[in-house]
Amino acid sequence: MIIPRVPVQHRRLLPEPRLSGPTPWVIAILMMLTLLSAAAGVGLARSADAIGQAIAGRVTVQIVTANPVTRSEQAAELRRTAAAEPYVRAARRVERDELLATLGQWLGGAGGDDPVLKSLPLPALVDIDLGGGESGDRARQLDRLKTLVERIAPGARVIPHAEWLAPVARLIRSLAWIAGGLVLLMVLASAAVVIMTARAALGTHYATIEMLHLIGATDRQITRLFQRRIAIDTAYGIALGTIVAAAILLLIGWQWSDVTSGLAATASLGTGGWALLLALPLLAIALAALTARQTLLAALKKIL
Repeated sequence: MIIPRVPVQHRRLLPEPRLSGPTPWVIAILMMLTLLSAAAGVGLARSADAIGQAIAGRVTVQIVTANPVTRSEQAAELRRTAAAEPYVRAARRVERDELLATLGQWLGGAGGDDPVLKSLPLPALVDIDLGGGESGDRARQLDRLKTLVERIAPGARVIPHAEWLAPVARLIRSLAWIAGGLVLLMVLASAAVVIMTARAALGTHYATIEMLHLIGATDRQITRLFQRRIAIDTAYGIALGTIVAAAILLLIGWQWSDVTSGLAATASLGTGGWALLLALPLLAIALAALTARQTLLAALKKIL
């Protein structure tokens, strides 16, 4: 049992009021930081996975032929021919209006209505998703696509998205691992706080422990008394830290809901992430109670 049952008359042997020491407050701070780190780790891991899935097999072919008519014809033929290949899952030509709208966001123009942007010589782009064949060897599929592109549009550039987005995904995944490491360190720190609290409680109530030994109380009975007190104080701290962390996460989630594009839009906790965050406080209470019990039993064996 996480919080053991102790008769009311026995509880009066430890008359200290609730939240009297620093332990609940330290535990609250550690719990809050643990939940925030866990949420960050889960969000970053999901973001890295989303990026990895988005760039897996995605290739953009850039046709830079000077003649606009030839460029348009080559793009149309490449899209049609590539879509018919068994190793291509999808092929889509990026329309000129879409390119102008994207450039307008960076250059301050009015998209397709801006005469300056319309006068720019833009390449023809074809987005191709590999992986439609039986073979999962994307390197071989990419070589076949390059051969096809060279035949239809000589001089065109084949740009795999993984070449420039894969490092970003690796960085995000590394940050997720760092967040996981911080969670582990804070769990260890919380266990250390519980150990110090248990030892301090034994030192403070040493006379009471001697008296209980004299009247025949066993180490396990004394342990249950102290374990209950430490578990309740720890639970108060964990509950306080959880409430503060939940408020922070809800605030961040409310602001994050306005992000609809870019890499930030891929970061979310998901059902599994929220389940993990809900389970962490319960696991923390159980760990604190178990740590306190083992610490108390080990210390009481040394007291004659």
